[in-house]
Amino acid sequence: MNEKQIQMAHGSGGKLSRDLVEEIMWPAFANPILGEMHDGAKLDINGVKLAFTTDSFVVKPLFFSGGDIGKLAVCGTVNDLAMTGAKPLYLSVGMVIEEGFAIDDLRRIVGSMQAAAGEAGVQIVTGDTKVVEKGAVDGIYINTAGIGAIMTGVDISANRIRPGQDVILSGCLGDHSLAVMRDRHGLVLPETVVSDCAPLNHLVENILTAVPEVALFRDPTRGGLATALNEIAAAAKVGILLDETAIPVRAAVKAACDILGYDPLYMANEGKFVTVVDQQHTAKVLEIMHSHRYGQEACVIGTVVHKPVGQVGLTTAIGGVRLLDMLIGDQLPRIC
Repeated sequence: MNEKQIQMAHGSGGKLSRDLVEEIMWPAFANPILGEMHDGAKLDINGVKLAFTTDSFVVKPLFFSGGDIGKLAVCGTVNDLAMTGAKPLYLSVGMVIEEGFAIDDLRRIVGSMQAAAGEAGVQIVTGDTKVVEKGAVDGIYINTAGIGAIMTGVDISANRIRPGQDVILSGCLGDHSLAVMRDRHGLVLPETVVSDCAPLNHLVENILTAVPEVALFRDPTRGGLATALNEIAAAAKVGILLDETAIPVRAAVKAACDILGYDPLYMANEGKFVTVVDQQHTAKVLEIMHSHRYGQEACVIGTVVHKPVGQVGLTTAIGGVRLLDMLIGDQLPRIC
């Protein structure tokens, strides 16, 4: 790392985040489990296969169209467990609260967490609360950790990705980022622009029950779809070729991005996932997704290819191929 101090971009989920992990965290904590670099750790404890994950949430504003920091915290951790092929079971909740924070806002956040946990079918079983001096944090920060049981016969791993497989996206990109930006800066946008924040575990479980052969799931949160697919291509040592015309983006989101200079491919999502499957299973997976409220817009957006290894290409609407790199800077700060 050339930087001498932490920058906001180190938390973007892009190249600087990767550098921070690879050059600071990995040398200190290296072990085979961490080496999977997935959304959660897969553990084998005396033959019992579990998944474990943790995440911290510092979104600004705390309340936004379609959710709030509490719903985001529960859904984010539930989804990370689901991406490992696990059925989420239990969560912990840690809160750091600023002195002077409104009790009514805290009740609202806790209520959102309770509702999201109920929809996901998980229990919040332990936690911790700290109160710090006014100005030490921005209202409230939340950390959640989760444990789940990995489904029988399921092996979610980049090592199972092969050329010829289909890449499926569960729905439209950019909704969450744009909703947060609208409420943060008072942008005038259609009321239809709301966060996609949602627990995806039941949809993933339905897919894996019918098609346990699925190679990989990943939720494109920080850094967006382009960054997530770059991570997948590098880990699997394959290339990925996307079709620009197949990638769903709502008209209102696309129009706003064109005006503001954002690229939906790099915008964070909190209720979408990408999955990689053998083509023989594509129709079944899409059928299951289309029957679920959180997968009705699912579609094939590309394929896994032999070359170039570790890179993601985008066939554009005019027929050229654009190279999609990882997010370099910090396109949208504090979206989770």
